Amino acid sequence: MKEKHTEEEHLAMDKANQSMIEHAFESVLWGTRFFVLLAVIFSMIGGIALFIVASVDVWHVAGTVFTNYFGHAGHVANFHEKIVAELIGAIDLYLIAIVLFIFGFGLYELFISKIDVAERSAASKILEIHSLDELKDKLAKVIIMVLIVGFFKRAMHTTYGGALDMLALAGAILALALAFYFMHKGDSH
Repeated sequence: MKEKHTEEEHLAMDKANQSMIEHAFESVLWGTRFFVLLAVIFSMIGGIALFIVASVDVWHVAGTVFTNYFGHAGHVANFHEKIVAELIGAIDLYLIAIVLFIFGFGLYELFISKIDVAERSAASKILEIHSLDELKDKLAKVIIMVLIVGFFKRAMHTTYGGALDMLALAGAILALALAFYFMHKGDSH
């Protein structure tokens, strides 16, 4: 009877040791989620950098407009097209910066913690992420907008040789409009 009791004690000790090892491993495994902070931090840095670059581009456009209309410089050829193209490029950079911000906020909320300050804010709904699918959906919508802006920028610089080229442009615009419609069809707003 004493041997059986000792055997049960050994089984209990083995189970306790296994539980401690399992707990230690799971703690280390759970702690590795903090590596996501690298993606969060560098997404924010990238987004801030793009906001700065786009803002400097817009400042440059404003300076060019001021110089062209009020300064002593002569009028630049294709001035309006150049200004619009530069502004569209800035919008493109702003949208990509927004993608980086949404990505960083979403990763943080999914892997680390809810952002308490954002939950108390009235503007928090736009960056609120509850699942990976919701993060992918928000990113996809902004990326589609980046592609639409990129298409618009390229369409401005394309030379059209005839009616067939114009028909292709109209078809592409129709396809973009339909994609945009179906992208927002399921939204509640």
